[in-house]
Amino acid sequence: MIEILFVAADLWMIFAGYYFGWKFIRKYHNYFFGIECMVVATSGTNFLLWSLFSGDPNSIMYGLAYFFDAFSRSFGITLVLILGLLMVTHRYKPSIWVEVGAFALATAGGLYLRQFHQDGVLYPGPATFFIVTNVIASCFVFYFAMRLWRAGSRGLAVWTTFITLAAMVIAVTYDFLPFPFDDASRTYFYTAALGTWGTQAFVYFLGYKALHNHNAKVDAIATEKMGAMS
Repeated sequence: MIEILFVAADLWMIFAGYYFGWKFIRKYHNYFFGIECMVVATSGTNFLLWSLFSGDPNSIMYGLAYFFDAFSRSFGITLVLILGLLMVTHRYKPSIWVEVGAFALATAGGLYLRQFHQDGVLYPGPATFFIVTNVIASCFVFYFAMRLWRAGSRGLAVWTTFITLAAMVIAVTYDFLPFPFDDASRTYFYTAALGTWGTQAFVYFLGYKALHNHNAKVDAIATEKMGAMS
């Protein structure tokens, strides 16, 4: 049963990553969110194929999985996520060099930090770094949730807070607090993690859309007032 749930969670994350990633790019020209969501989906695709057809720890797919993981946990779902949210919270308009630089940094982080991934082995320095970056990014997401609350999207604000807290628990559990009842492949943990990460893409997209629409409404009202005064 848990194997079926694992596959379902991974398929959900793959769908959410590609679908909402494309929506972020096509509708809002937000390449930070869009590309990062697609990276997560690609990671999930690689992980699923490895789990179903290989399972070999010496496989290239196994090493690639650790690269994608380090990519996102270092600067992907951290710095890149914050830059993406700034586009709707502060009307930030990044230059192409900022976009390229952010993903170049995440790529460098993934290439360097992947060496510190090994099942059953804890590397305190890198693991602590991942926790710190997660907490920093999560604090900004909580600010984003507060903006949603003030904009009247209180349900989305609650869901954004809830899924972010769940992701923080996953981040701590990843290295420091493994499930005592889990199997050798950590199937229960990865099922919970994949489901959480997929839901993050879904909830964050809905929240981003709500705040974007709120900003557009505020701009329209301001324009109408300016027109009435002129």
